[in-house]
Amino acid sequence: MKKNGQCLCGKITFTINDTDMRVDACHCEMCRKWTAGPFLSISAGKGATVSFENEDEITRYSSSQWAERGFCKNCGSTLFYHGLYDDSYYIAVDLLDDNSEAILVEEIFYDKKPNYYHFLEATTKKTASEVLAGNEEK
Repeated sequence: MKKNGQCLCGKITFTINDTDMRVDACHCEMCRKWTAGPFLSISAGKGATVSFENEDEITRYSSSQWAERGFCKNCGSTLFYHGLYDDSYYIAVDLLDDNSEAILVEEIFYDKKPNYYHFLEATTKKTASEVLAGNEEK
C-alpha cells in the first residue's frame, strides 16, 4: 500500500511504498520526551521504502548508537524514528494524508508506560527486555 504525508507546515512531504497500516505505540522514555506522549507509528521497513522531499528541511538527531530521530526544521513536527542497524523507518502515523485504515496492534516498552494513560484496543504488549531481546528497540 502506498501512502503520502507531510509535516505540519507542509515543507516536508513523503511517500511510503509497500507499507501496511499497522500502528505501533512506543512507551519508552525517549519517545515520550520526544513526542510528549507515546510515539504512534507505522513501519516503513522490511521491504517498504520511504522517500522524502525537501530532505534539507529535516533535522536528524542521533539519539543513540543504533537510531536517529527526524523532525522538521521549520515547524518541529515529529517525522520518524530511523533504525540504523537495519535502515528501517517508523513514520508518525498522524502525518499521513489518509490514515483511516490505521489500526493499533502493538505497544512496546509497555513496562515503561506511565499510569496516566491507557489504550482500549487489544494489542500485543512487549516489555523493554522483550523488545531488546528481539533487537527491535525504538
